Amino acid sequence: MILNAFELSRKVAIVTGCNTGLGQGMALGLAQAGCDIVGINVSSPVETARKINALGRRFLDLRADLSSIQGIPALIEKAVDEFGHIDILVNNAGIIRREDAIEFSEKNWDDVMNVNSKTLFFMSQAVAKQFIKQGNGGKIINIASMLSYQGGIRVPSYTASKSAVMGMTRLMANEWAKFNINVNAIAPGYMATNNTEQLRADEDRSKEILDRIPAGRWGVPEDVMGPVVFLASKASDYVNGYTIAVDGGWLAR
Repeated sequence: MILNAFELSRKVAIVTGCNTGLGQGMALGLAQAGCDIVGINVSSPVETARKINALGRRFLDLRADLSSIQGIPALIEKAVDEFGHIDILVNNAGIIRREDAIEFSEKNWDDVMNVNSKTLFFMSQAVAKQFIKQGNGGKIINIASMLSYQGGIRVPSYTASKSAVMGMTRLMANEWAKFNINVNAIAPGYMATNNTEQLRADEDRSKEILDRIPAGRWGVPEDVMGPVVFLASKASDYVNGYTIAVDGGWLAR
């Protein structure tokens, strides 16, 4: 039966940045499909852990500053020590800095690029090595953005980093498909999360955005549950290097 292809029992998923928002939504979606979850966060994911444990799934709470790649090997080692294997990686952790391009600082550039691009690549590399060692393949799901397709305003490093995510997704898929590793991405549209709090607080800008979204609303974490389960499951075994937009129709306008 086709629904069996979406089932994730006995799978282990690493989800970075899952203490709130879309990361929490994706972690919960994977747990509902059967996964145990390794959460990598800067702050305590108390609510996420509680909700996942309530589903009867295990949650491993790991802390890391993902602006640096130095701690990645230890994180992978702890996950494998706890669960014995890793099957899925969701590279969700990301930051944003808003400043006019004419005044944009080097720090705002480096901070965003380090988390959103550099760490994403080296986390993927480390997990791919673990997948190859295990010999059963695996799934890597990167979180891109509408700004993987568009330029945006006042977010130069975020636009650059998310454009890089789409390109790296293709590159990794090209090289790692032979190991039965699927690498794909999700590009959320305008979502009601911490990253868009400033936009939603600006009445004129919020209306401007909503007027362009055919669905007529901001997205919510539940909207990414289905896509992440699909890309994490056997149902997507022949999907490689693709970025799925979850945007309420924004790109169709």
